[in-house]
Amino acid sequence: MENTYLILILVATFGIFMAWGIGANDVANAMGTSVGAGALTIKQAIIVAAIFEFSGAYLAGGEVTKTIRKGIVDVGLLNSSPDLLVYGMLAALLAAGTWLLIASKLGWPVSTTHSIVGAIIGFAVVGISVDAVQWSKVVDIMLSWVITPLIAGILSFLIFRSVQKLILDTKHPFKNAKKYVPIYMFLAGFVISLVTLFKGLKHIGLHTTLWQNYLIATGVGLLIMLVGTYFIRKIHIDKEADREYHFTSIEKIFGVLMVITASAMAFAHGSNDVANAVGPVAAVVSIVQNAGEVGQKSVMPAWVLLLGGAGIVIGLATYGHKVMATIGKKITELTPSRGFAAELSAASTVVVASGFGLPISTTQTLVGAVLGVGFARGLAALNLGVVRSIFMSWAITLPAGAILAIIFFFILKSIGFASF
Repeated sequence: MENTYLILILVATFGIFMAWGIGANDVANAMGTSVGAGALTIKQAIIVAAIFEFSGAYLAGGEVTKTIRKGIVDVGLLNSSPDLLVYGMLAALLAAGTWLLIASKLGWPVSTTHSIVGAIIGFAVVGISVDAVQWSKVVDIMLSWVITPLIAGILSFLIFRSVQKLILDTKHPFKNAKKYVPIYMFLAGFVISLVTLFKGLKHIGLHTTLWQNYLIATGVGLLIMLVGTYFIRKIHIDKEADREYHFTSIEKIFGVLMVITASAMAFAHGSNDVANAVGPVAAVVSIVQNAGEVGQKSVMPAWVLLLGGAGIVIGLATYGHKVMATIGKKITELTPSRGFAAELSAASTVVVASGFGLPISTTQTLVGAVLGVGFARGLAALNLGVVRSIFMSWAITLPAGAILAIIFFFILKSIGFASF
C-alpha cells in the first residue's frame, strides 16, 4: 500500500483539528454554566476541564468503538473500495472541524455529534449512494433537536423552582441552604455517576448490571454529600457581601456544589464525545493496519485517545471563551444556584435519554436547561435574540457538515493519494 505515512499524518492532523473544535465548542458550553455563574473563573474551568475531560477521554474513551457514529452509514458497501472510506472519513473530520471553528468564532453552541453525523451523511450520499444512509437514524436526530432541550428545560425549571421554594423564598434562606444543599449534592453525585456509568465507562470493559450501577451511584452520591457538607459548614454569613446582593452567602454554598457538578460532567463528556473525533480516526487507522480491509469495528490505539484528549483541552484553552460567554452570560443571568439547576437537569436528561437509547446532544441538553432556569424567573429574564440565533445554528449544523464534507471529499478524491 502506498502513502501509508501520509494517510496517518493527515488523519492524525484532521483528528486533532476536530478534537480542538470539540474543546472550543462543546466543552466550552459544558463549562460555560460554571463560569457564567461565577463558581469558577475561566482559568479554573480550563484546569478542571483539562484534568477531567482528558481523564474521561483517555480512561473511558473507548477500547473498541464503532467506526461510524450511531450506525448512520452501512460501511459494508465499501468492502471493494476502502480508498473511498479513507477519503470519506478524512473529509468528515475536516468538515466537522471547520464547521465547529466557524460556530465557535460566532459564539454558537452547536452539537459536535450532529456536526460529524452531518459530515458522514454528506460523504456517504456522494461517495457510496443515497441508500447507504440509514435515514430513520437521521429522523431520530432531528427529533432530538426538539425533545432533548424540552426535557432538560422542564427539569431545570422544576429543580430551580424547588430551590426557590425550599431556600430562596423562605424566612431563613441561609439556614435552609445548609439544610437542603447536601440533599442536592447527593442528587448531583447520584445522577452524574449514572451519566458516567451509562455513557462513559461502557468502553473500558466494565460490565456492571443496572442494579450495580444504581448501587455505585448511591455510594458516590453519599460520599459527595459528606465531603460537600464538610465544606459547607465552613461557610458563614458575610453581612457585608449580602448588602450588595441579598443571597451572596447562599450562593457561596451553591458554588461548592457547582465545582462538583462541573468536574463530574467534564469526565462524562470527555468519555463520550471524544468518540466524535477519534471514531473516524480509528476507522482510517484500522484500514491502513489491515491493508485495506473494511471492518465495522476497530481496536482503538492508545495514541488516538491521547490525541483526542489533548485536542479537546487545547481547544477549550485557546478558543472556548466565546461559547462560554454565550452559555454563561448571554442567554440569561446565571448565579451558582441557577447554574446548578441547569447542570443537574442536563445530567439527568443524559441519564434518561441514554436509558431509552435516544440520540443526545450535550450542547442542546445544556442550552435547554439554561432556558428552563431563565423561564423559571419569567420570560423577561431570557435574551430571545440569542436564543433565536442558537436554534438557527442547530438547524444549519447537519446540512453545513454535509455540504463541507462533499466539497472536501471531491478535493481529496481528485488528489488520489490512497491506493490499496
